[in-house]
Amino acid sequence: MAMVATSSNHHLSLFRCSTRSSNKSTTTKRSNQSRRLVVVCNFGDIVRKDIEFMKKGFSWASESLHLPKISRTFDDLLWLRHVENPKAAGLPSPSWPQPYYPALTGVDLFMADIKALEAYASYFQHLSRMWSKPLPEIYDPQEIEDYFSCRPHVVTLRFLEVFISFAVAAIKLRTSGIFKFYRSPVDKNGHSPEYYFGQMLKETILNLGPTFIKVGQSLSTRPDIIGTEISKALAELNDRIPPFPRIAAMQIIEEELGSSIESTFSYISEEPVAAASFGQVYRGSTKDGYDVAIKVQRPNLRHVVVRDIYILRIGLGLVQKMARRKNDLRVYADELGKGLIGELDYTLEAANALQFREAHSPFPFIFVPRVYGHLSRKRVLTMEWVVGENPNDLLLISSKSLIGRGSVYSERQQQDAKKRLLDMVSKGVESSLIQLLETGLLHADPHPGNLRYTATGKIAFLDFGLMCRMEKKHQFAMLSSIVHIVSGDWAGLVNDLTEMDVARVGTNLRRVTMDLEDALGEVKLVDGTPDIKFSRVLGKVWSVALKYHFRMPPYYTLVLRSLASLEGLAVAADPDFKTFDAAFPYVVQKLLTDDSPASRRILHSVVFNKRKEFQWQKLAFFLKVGVKR
Repeated sequence: MAMVATSSNHHLSLFRCSTRSSNKSTTTKRSNQSRRLVVVCNFGDIVRKDIEFMKKGFSWASESLHLPKISRTFDDLLWLRHVENPKAAGLPSPSWPQPYYPALTGVDLFMADIKALEAYASYFQHLSRMWSKPLPEIYDPQEIEDYFSCRPHVVTLRFLEVFISFAVAAIKLRTSGIFKFYRSPVDKNGHSPEYYFGQMLKETILNLGPTFIKVGQSLSTRPDIIGTEISKALAELNDRIPPFPRIAAMQIIEEELGSSIESTFSYISEEPVAAASFGQVYRGSTKDGYDVAIKVQRPNLRHVVVRDIYILRIGLGLVQKMARRKNDLRVYADELGKGLIGELDYTLEAANALQFREAHSPFPFIFVPRVYGHLSRKRVLTMEWVVGENPNDLLLISSKSLIGRGSVYSERQQQDAKKRLLDMVSKGVESSLIQLLETGLLHADPHPGNLRYTATGKIAFLDFGLMCRMEKKHQFAMLSSIVHIVSGDWAGLVNDLTEMDVARVGTNLRRVTMDLEDALGEVKLVDGTPDIKFSRVLGKVWSVALKYHFRMPPYYTLVLRSLASLEGLAVAADPDFKTFDAAFPYVVQKLLTDDSPASRRILHSVVFNKRKEFQWQKLAFFLKVGVKR
């Protein structure tokens, strides 16, 4: 019995020892894990503190070593700004002195050498005076050519940069293999070769700076020229512009306003709320307590833009010579230069905003922010801060794809966002028609980033750098074209395109009409409105325009782009949305209330058929639609 008891006690002690050892090993593992977690946390804190220390160190070095000032001095030296004189008068380009040897006697040769030295001294003196002339404020091709002829190194370096950028992009496209499936419409990912080309072109343009970004944004509005896929890729340039440092922005504000930031504004945000190709926007508050948007131009932008336009002008001149074209292609660069240089003057943008605000003040659902003139200069524009929702944000909230995927928004919030988005689109369509048919003053950049939907149900417009003005005859031609699209009268639409100076002289209008009939067919009416998407009509008109080499006036492109953009937003939220449902009531009201001969002529063409028979059903339809307003 004692032996059994001793044996059992021995086993029990062994079990307790093994239990203690297992508990001890578990505790050891947990403590090791805790130590590792503490070490990782401490390492994260150390890295974060090191990053903060480095940021402070960079800031201190920038202020102590005057790095911005050194950078600016080097930039001035590169551009020879230290020899420029704003008061210098315009001078013609000097010609190189010609040899002067009228006689061969010693005295005569000596005097000839003296005259030659005098001529060379006069030439170099004249050349130095040309160097002192600054870059012209207004775009003038000859003055710009004179300016850069004294700075060939600036043009050469930029030309090499542009050439290398496009060469690298071409090599990447060639080696990526996307052209191997060029004969097939799409690859395994569902993307076409045009999609990859557009993405590569977008990245190249982003790397080349403000001028190329602006040109890319303009090209994105012309799918009739570059294609739909490339146009979509370039449209992303509106949202991917890198900002420039805050120190430079604050310095520009102080230079332009002639006073310190503290004495002018009570608050300016640390980071820009938006960055564009030519500038960026900060949110701030005035000393009076008003919330404002402060738009600041990028540093040394005018020199950069004019240099790129000058290079483009040289390139078009070379193309003209190689292609043996009779018309001067450099005119296109000059037109672009005039537009971009005008956009760099924010005093002109302030005047555009005031004019747009005054012209559309009778329409209560259109909101235009006020301009603070005493806080605006050539490179700084201060406007009222607009509190409103971005249409892209409303579209994201209202998207049906979010439902059932753990969305942070409830179904009711999504429905409310969808309702606000559709209301904004309807008012956006009507505001586009008001600009087109009433005021003749069009906002030249109507993409969603420049629109807001306010809490009071108004549509707000931002960015007035470029405006488009229409003639009366073009306004009535656009009105007539909308009526003819709804009626399915393609012959009438072709005549309208001629009135709008879209169709070129000598174009076979009968063939154009037949192509439109084949492309669009007969329009079906559902509840009196055409059962057709505006984007489809737009795409077909663009394809026909490309086939027959139509001209696309700026106002025509802007209106079509604006309406197509608004329809795209609405259809994403509601597939049954029709732009014509939102647009046609206003068109009908315009026809029924406007007593001008042009409006009566359009109404007459609708209610009477080709045999001069009165169509009561058309009149009844017009009155029914008009009642909606």
